[in-house]
Amino acid sequence: MRNALIAGALALTVGGPASAQQTMLDARTAQAIVAGCAAHATAKKQGHAIAVVDLGGPLVAALRMDGNGSGIMDFSIAKAKAVVAWGFSTAQMVEAAKGTPGFAQAPHVVTVAGGVPIFSADGKTRLGGAGASGEAPADDAACAAAGITAAGLRQNRG
Repeated sequence: MRNALIAGALALTVGGPASAQQTMLDARTAQAIVAGCAAHATAKKQGHAIAVVDLGGPLVAALRMDGNGSGIMDFSIAKAKAVVAWGFSTAQMVEAAKGTPGFAQAPHVVTVAGGVPIFSADGKTRLGGAGASGEAPADDAACAAAGITAAGLRQNRG
């Protein structure tokens, strides 16, 4: 119940969808991503730690849902930062590591799904990365993607 109240409160504070011409990730949009992910998780009776970073890598918005320790939050931040560093999802990093010797040991590589890039609504501008942890990797990725979609943004270049 507490998570639903938090998600609802966040949804009330973030306003409408992002614009297609958005060129940077602001706090309001980052909060919308977190709220969308939290709503998705709550509907599935899941709990995630959710992190959103801008292109420079700093944390813009985050939520550690009930039941997740600080290490899970750190992992969600690492996933979001990996996406910003490399420009593609951590699920794709899993595949890249299988075919590229040494890639898994490169800086800022996370080989667990749950990190998803954030693009503007028209898919032309990369804005940052979202990371979710705390459930199965596919569920983490779905949560991050749901948050991005809820904010009116895209997960891929358009």
